[in-house]
Amino acid sequence: MAHDLLDPPGPTLPFGRHRSKINPMQNPTAETIEYAKSLEGLTLEPSDLAVGEWQALGLALPNVPTMRTFRLERVRQMLRQFDYAGIILYDPLNMRYACDSSNMQVWCLHNSVRYCFVPLEGPVILFEFHRCEHLSHHLDLIDEVRSAKSWFFLGSGSRYDEHAQAWASEIADLMQTYGGGNTRLAIDRCNHEGVAALHRAGIEVFNGEEVMELARLIKGEEEIKAMRCALASAEQSMAVMQEKLEPGVSEMRLWSYLHAENIARGGEWIETRLLASGPRTNPWYQECSKRIIQAGDIVSFDTDLIGPYGMCADISRAWLCGDQPATAAQRQIYTMAYEQIQHNQSILKPGLTFREMGEQALMYPLSDYNAYTIFYHGVGLCDEYPAIYFPEHFDAYGYDGVLEEGMVICVESFVGSVEGGEGVKLEEQVLITSEGYEVLSRYPFEEGLIG
Repeated sequence: MAHDLLDPPGPTLPFGRHRSKINPMQNPTAETIEYAKSLEGLTLEPSDLAVGEWQALGLALPNVPTMRTFRLERVRQMLRQFDYAGIILYDPLNMRYACDSSNMQVWCLHNSVRYCFVPLEGPVILFEFHRCEHLSHHLDLIDEVRSAKSWFFLGSGSRYDEHAQAWASEIADLMQTYGGGNTRLAIDRCNHEGVAALHRAGIEVFNGEEVMELARLIKGEEEIKAMRCALASAEQSMAVMQEKLEPGVSEMRLWSYLHAENIARGGEWIETRLLASGPRTNPWYQECSKRIIQAGDIVSFDTDLIGPYGMCADISRAWLCGDQPATAAQRQIYTMAYEQIQHNQSILKPGLTFREMGEQALMYPLSDYNAYTIFYHGVGLCDEYPAIYFPEHFDAYGYDGVLEEGMVICVESFVGSVEGGEGVKLEEQVLITSEGYEVLSRYPFEEGLIG
């Protein structure tokens, strides 16, 4: 892959509804294209294992083309709202949302080798990592595929200014062609050299992260179906992990079962390694280690799974290792976390403001108990806007807004004594409905630890 970074960009390829002139010597052969077409439906699809489990649970599979169309229109709705002529997307999750194109997503999170141009009106143009142009031929929302002009330091070295200028010139040409005289362009992620080059080309640059977070805020019907499926796969994976929980297993080995089972069902990656046992559970945020889990230990974890269809399953549970009964201290902190979750989801309904969510939430004294960082956050393709802060932090960090039907919110809790001992992490994934809310996550809590 490092060698490919040094190769010159390839041509525009004729996938999609728009056709551009290409160098025939560099065009993929007919055999290559036919082979790529034969694989359609076999990439980024749930496995037969997952589909069988969903069918047994009575879950409806999403209509993926309908989901794609809904998402692209959400992006354009936000472009209209902000009066932007278009948006450049580098974040792989934003690209996935806008046109469902995916290529080495985690690698591309830290290597800016591909991007997408979404105009308010006009063709969606994917700028693909060269020699990967064939990967998106089946995506009907992509009108044209071009080879990306990369200018990040690994690929450009000391020539990044030169390459950024070439990149900006092509973007400015697109804005002139499809912007209708509007020079206002949003971009979700860009080094200052690129912003400066766009300014020199007469383009006004605005915050594309805001556009995309607001677009992703409301989930369509097919997205909710996809999320239900991803959650079901996460919970099947959790069940395997719980079966493997026994004295003598390491935190790392236990965590590996969750990751492996997610991948086996068509999941994509895992965002964190948040599993801890015994004394490592308090305070929170210690990632899994080589520690050997002992009988009687609390094991707390946060799934943070990017599952089938790229949907996030963000659930937290705490389990007791072994057969002995829980101690009074373990039951106390588990019950406190459980009651916090139950109360804080019970207040959710459309029209509730973000400030009211924080003010009405159940909170334990920070002087006595270590807590999580926030009460709630949005979730979709990953953790998303909004984040709801504690009342003590709202004036410094908080922002207001309103819960709306179609939002999906994660309800968070962590409870651990500031004096030490174990901690309990719980979390539910909740859909805001016209009537109030629906808890989408279904994995059971530990009855033996409640009360």
